[in-house]
Amino acid sequence: MTDNTPGQRIWKSFKRNRLAVGGLLFVTLSVLMALLGYLVMPDSTPDANDMHLQLSIKKPGSKFTLLLIKKPEYVESVNFFSEMIWGQPAAYRSVPVTSYSFKGDSVYVDQYIGSEDKPEKGAFNIYEVALGKKVTFDKHGVMVILGEFKNEASNAEALRKRFRDEIVQNQIVNKTYWLGTDLYGRDLLSRIILGARISLSVGLVAVIISLVLGVVIGAAAGYYGGKTDAALGWVMNVLWALPALLLVIAISFALGKGLWQIYIAVGISMWVDVARLVRGQVMSEKQFEFVEAAHALGFTNYRIIWRHILPNIVGPILVLASSNFASAILLEAGLSFLGFGAQPPTPTWGGMIKEHYGYIIMDDAYLAVLPGLAIMLMVYAFNLVTIGLRDAFDIKSDSLRI
Repeated sequence: MTDNTPGQRIWKSFKRNRLAVGGLLFVTLSVLMALLGYLVMPDSTPDANDMHLQLSIKKPGSKFTLLLIKKPEYVESVNFFSEMIWGQPAAYRSVPVTSYSFKGDSVYVDQYIGSEDKPEKGAFNIYEVALGKKVTFDKHGVMVILGEFKNEASNAEALRKRFRDEIVQNQIVNKTYWLGTDLYGRDLLSRIILGARISLSVGLVAVIISLVLGVVIGAAAGYYGGKTDAALGWVMNVLWALPALLLVIAISFALGKGLWQIYIAVGISMWVDVARLVRGQVMSEKQFEFVEAAHALGFTNYRIIWRHILPNIVGPILVLASSNFASAILLEAGLSFLGFGAQPPTPTWGGMIKEHYGYIIMDDAYLAVLPGLAIMLMVYAFNLVTIGLRDAFDIKSDSLRI
């Protein structure tokens, strides 16, 4: 029976830490939900920005009846991939109602305008509700839409019944807001799910940028030493002395507001941690005999670093990358709260807290607590994974603070 590979031994050790496995499962489910995005959200419109001002700040679990009215302009149905990434523009506008009835060519509704106000009565033409266009009938009973003959039925009463049935079956819907609605009457659950995509994407891109810069600069400083180490070490020490949030804000000022600017700003602010770690590990590794043997065999410095030294320090790098992922999520939330992150109406957890933090002292504290709880759980999950990786690679905590 063959021995387990190093990867199998590390995974076996990681699985013993149940909290770490739980954190990994939570992160995996969050990533899956963020990838599916609009496909699993109750509100699949772009940025989950379907507003109903009448439904502003409704409690979790609130249920409402909506009358869907076809928009007059044509709205193209996007493909599966486009809907998953960008969402499906709404082909209908929705009107909250408390009751409805049909009479002739009209549907009469009591429109919901607030829990403390009486419903407002209104009426809509059933053909405009179903088709989004005005409809008349000529002397032969043929339906005419905007001056064009619609040759599909000539019995006005049959058409009226058909459209009534279609409205009842497809355009009067009951919707449950499982986490309530925000200040603008938008579905809070949908915006929290979409906010996870923003936070995870910022964390991923920031970690990739920090790893590329940190590994290259740290390996060069640690391996070559001398003036190279002194110059790169001076740069690292200067950046190390700056508070991370202030550094990110300064970079954001230089690049401008926006999501891609946040990717770059957070990534640039985090590479120093990686570079310091890699520098110390490389300085330690290059003292071993296998490096001297590689030199004796005539291998280039590039090959020695990338093929012999770095594979031996991948454990500490992965541990720090997991920790930096959590830090990037916190930085992004802080920047969004300050107004430097993704701009409205794109939902971010920090931005959602900013919009609703005033309600914390009121009965609607959940508006700020729920996105705050999402941040806390995501960061905690990554910290659990970090601890599990540290124990699996058998890394001492001091080695991560070189």
